[in-house]
Amino acid sequence: MKIALHDSEGKGHKYPNLALMKLSAWHKAQGDTVAWFNPLFADYDKVYSSKVFTWTPEDPYLPKDTIKGGTGYGIKIELPEEVEHICPDYSLYNCQKSYGFLTRGCPNKCQWCFVPEKEGDIRGHADIEEFIRHKEVVLMDNNVLADTHGLNQIVKIGKMGIKVDFNQGLDARLIDNGIAKCLGKVKWIRHIRLACDSVSQIEPIRKAVELLRWHNACPAELFCYVLVKDIDDALERVRFLKGLYVIPFAQPYRDPEGNEPAQELKDFARWVNHRAIYKKIPWEDYRHAV
Repeated sequence: MKIALHDSEGKGHKYPNLALMKLSAWHKAQGDTVAWFNPLFADYDKVYSSKVFTWTPEDPYLPKDTIKGGTGYGIKIELPEEVEHICPDYSLYNCQKSYGFLTRGCPNKCQWCFVPEKEGDIRGHADIEEFIRHKEVVLMDNNVLADTHGLNQIVKIGKMGIKVDFNQGLDARLIDNGIAKCLGKVKWIRHIRLACDSVSQIEPIRKAVELLRWHNACPAELFCYVLVKDIDDALERVRFLKGLYVIPFAQPYRDPEGNEPAQELKDFARWVNHRAIYKKIPWEDYRHAV
């Protein structure tokens, strides 16, 4: 069969589409021909389209019988089990790193997050050896520290000596002395990523950073996501992180319908994320200059 794959966000974004890489691997294992969708050719036996974000526009050239998946199309759409647990076809995006999930789901019920509704409670999902083919691995778990399987996999990763990046961030509230010691044995691609989505997480972040540094778990830099819904609230968190020598990365809140964040939220994020400006110009001055 001739199989076509369509990445709704385009092939040039930061992270490859994991579902499409798994579909490619599975179909190639069946002896099928796999290629990127081209609207000039109409003789495909199957076309798959994957969309991550609800606000990504629909491609008008996709056939009506396109098989669609991904959060952008619906949070309840899942890959068949035999596809979900196949090693991805990394050649599809010419990947230099491996990608995957050790766990799925999350025990938290954050009002801005759809993960519990989409994936349910936290649970073990895969062994790292299922999808590792490189010396560096990007792990996309939503809350790996909340699950025993996830913690056991981190111990295994430390023994394997591979470099990792938990790109969704680690829950600082769960980092105790034992977990920090475990993380201290892991090699990191660049950052240890944390998340500070509200002022209530300031004290857990402080304790986590102290423990991580005590156990020498820190690479060159600690990095922290900052969800931005209210400027004053976010500014308090950003200033706190600056005092800890932790790099903040501001993310303006975008609702599930994909409505654009308010311009001031985007301006704030631009100020925070442009490190040269952030270090030299106070927010009060920047906001009046834009």
